Amino acid sequence: MELLAERGIDVSNRTVLRWVQAFGPQLAAEARKHRRPLGRYWYTDEMFFFRGKDKWYLYRAVDEHGQVVDVLLREHRDTASAEAFFEQALGRSSQTPSVIITDHHQPYVKAIQRAVPSAVHIRSGLHRATGQTTKPIERSHVPTRDRLRASRGLKTLRTGQRFLEGFECLRALRGGHIRLPDLLPAFSASASSHDHVRTVAAAVLVLGMRLGRQPRSRRR
Repeated sequence: MELLAERGIDVSNRTVLRWVQAFGPQLAAEARKHRRPLGRYWYTDEMFFFRGKDKWYLYRAVDEHGQVVDVLLREHRDTASAEAFFEQALGRSSQTPSVIITDHHQPYVKAIQRAVPSAVHIRSGLHRATGQTTKPIERSHVPTRDRLRASRGLKTLRTGQRFLEGFECLRALRGGHIRLPDLLPAFSASASSHDHVRTVAAAVLVLGMRLGRQPRSRRR
């Protein structure tokens, strides 16, 4: 909003939220075409938060480089939800992990056997002296949890999913997981955080322009 204000464009928080709902998933899909190759290890977990008296679950996974693989908001924490998450992640990434690390939540066992049978499943925890732990995904939850805590919450599963996809897209751009030279040929490492914010804004603009070039389906 500060960058818009510099250009004399006055918008409300509500307007920005509507933009996120409308274009967040589309920008995320376009950005995925330019993200760095995913690693062989997927650290998977779910975080929960309350919607009124109801508890919702956000399934997330990151690779060994800290890159977010995918996110999926679900109403239940069960085998069907875990399996749906892996199927979505596999379909969007077109990559299959060699190893999946989770906690000891039992539904992950069947979900991985069904959705990713070729992957080695390591069941671990947060605090282990040796071997794989769930620390990478637990650390990755923090910005998302902080963002949800600072907001008014998510109204529905559908709008929540759209918001979270847009949020993770911006995190990927800011975190260096998107190949910015693909979008900005003149890109060079920013000298300051302010310059980096401008670079991310320019990348979002390029992604948005590419959405307009996509052919529209004909009405029948």
